[in-house]
Amino acid sequence: MAKKSSIERNKRRVRLNQKYAEKRKELKAKIANPETSDEEFFAAQRALALLPRNSSPVRLHNRCSVTGRARGYYRKFGISRLVFREFALKGWLPGVTKASW
Repeated sequence: MAKKSSIERNKRRVRLNQKYAEKRKELKAKIANPETSDEEFFAAQRALALLPRNSSPVRLHNRCSVTGRARGYYRKFGISRLVFREFALKGWLPGVTKASW
């Protein structure tokens, strides 16, 4: 089980990411637009830099929904490899069977 503080920190980042997603998208579009004047470009850059760091999607980390483990994460299932193995052996994951050949 991951530390509660790590799990909560990531949840806070998810909330901030959702809150500032639209504003961040607009500012990035202004910066990427070649027709933007220099003043608007630098104003958009400044505004983007003033947004909270944790609102950036790059700072999010995939975590297991059961244990909060950050490593060995399977995106398709949203759980870590350890929980995946446990659930698969118990038959809780539809369509997943143990390999045998």
